[in-house]
Amino acid sequence: MKIRKKYLPLILGVAIAAGIFIGGKLNFSDDSDRLFSSNSKKDKLNRLIDYIDYEYVDDINTDSIVDVTVNGILENLDPHSVYIPKEDMQRVTENMKGDFVGIGVSFYTYNDTITVIRAVHGGPSEKAGIVGGDRIIMADNEPIFGKDITNDEIIKKLKGPINSNVKLKVFRKGESELLDFTVKRDHIPIKSIDAAYMLSNTLGYIKINRFAESTYKEFKTALKNLQKIGATELVLDLRGNPGGFLTIAESIVDEFLEEDKLILFTKNKRGSIKKSFATKKGDFEKGKVYVLIDENSASASEIVAGALQDNDKGTIVGRRSYGKGLVQREMELGDGSAVRLTVSRYYTPTGRSIQRSYEHGNKDYYDDYFERLERGELLDPEKIQVADSLKFTTPKGKVVYGGGGIIPDVFVPLDTSMQNETLTFLQRRGFISYFVFEELDKNREAYQNLTRENFISDYEVDDEMVIAFQDYLNFKTKANITFVAYNDEVKLYIKATLANQLFGNGAFEEVINQDDIMIDEVLELNSAD
Repeated sequence: MKIRKKYLPLILGVAIAAGIFIGGKLNFSDDSDRLFSSNSKKDKLNRLIDYIDYEYVDDINTDSIVDVTVNGILENLDPHSVYIPKEDMQRVTENMKGDFVGIGVSFYTYNDTITVIRAVHGGPSEKAGIVGGDRIIMADNEPIFGKDITNDEIIKKLKGPINSNVKLKVFRKGESELLDFTVKRDHIPIKSIDAAYMLSNTLGYIKINRFAESTYKEFKTALKNLQKIGATELVLDLRGNPGGFLTIAESIVDEFLEEDKLILFTKNKRGSIKKSFATKKGDFEKGKVYVLIDENSASASEIVAGALQDNDKGTIVGRRSYGKGLVQREMELGDGSAVRLTVSRYYTPTGRSIQRSYEHGNKDYYDDYFERLERGELLDPEKIQVADSLKFTTPKGKVVYGGGGIIPDVFVPLDTSMQNETLTFLQRRGFISYFVFEELDKNREAYQNLTRENFISDYEVDDEMVIAFQDYLNFKTKANITFVAYNDEVKLYIKATLANQLFGNGAFEEVINQDDIMIDEVLELNSAD
């Protein structure tokens, strides 16, 4: 039954009370007994919730009221204290854990059918014989195609217990009948390392997309592999990395800093300070490092950049980072949901907090990117606003600032040719990916003999393919799009997407980086050193 408008003031009042009640159930580990020792308020609110459940004139979903209330309360704390509903917990947990149990395919729903872009290398689907271009029609004799089926329903049918089997029926172009496959589900990694390869004979490159439980292990493996083939210097690309686990960031920093160097310290509301120091286990303490950051590098990314900058280790290259200096802890709420509550602030080794102000509310806080763009900060380092009161000095005398992100040692402006609105729109809406898939599907055999190395170094997207993409877009969007002004950028994105669908494992980044002005800046710095 829908809630009547005249009852909304009452419901909102009850909701606030319910939220306070939920707060009493948070799983604090430190002083929870002292904080919640009085039961009278909790009993009172428990009784109020019971009255609503059993006596209120209309049927009310108190669970939904509580969800709304928790979000409302958290929005008034800080921008990074968030509520995770029960239905989202599995996805969030898998993402931060770094794997899930499934069949191991990269896919999208194309023309109402699950279309395999690429089977995960070494995964169960590849072992079973599924390849790019296959359409999965049925799972365990149930159809999984059509306009009415959702991605969530598809994923539920493909996921399952470890080592369990799923029987698939697959349409493959050129085959007269559907193909049968039995796939044994297994752990499928959610990669944190987008790419790891050599930029030169001595300069390695690693791009990290987030700091999950598996990230340090992935990073360590990638680093060792690069060192084996000659890497004595490293580019650590943290652009667009929103962060993750603080402890993982600390472990990665530890690879670069000598023993007993301060990585960071945290301080909670009671003034308790916890310091983190590097150990002697680092494998890259002598190597030169360049850290790439931009306006979307946040949290754990800023911990890494700030720790290295404040210890005069390496060079920070790019644009001012996001500015998140708060630490959250996930706390279960007892019904499968959880809250990530800000419990402390972190400070870089020189003592600076890089947290941006959020005193004017969440909307103003999240609109900061547009304010930076409007005042020209993304194109001109002189437009970066700093406060002398937040000036700090590193051991070697370098001046650094707190109060709103990590300011790089070497500024690189936003590449407006690669960041224009049309290209961003085409990428986000999947038009380039869909077009590339259709091109591949016309004649996959033509690409079978291409090696990854030869494709990246030698393959060129011709004007004919760009015109075909232009026609494809105009048919799909009913617009009149031309690529005269940024023809070369479109070619680069098409080639990178082709590389990704053919080879995966960082091929997209390796192609895109061939025309990346921040990478070019690092190569110039490296050759001048």
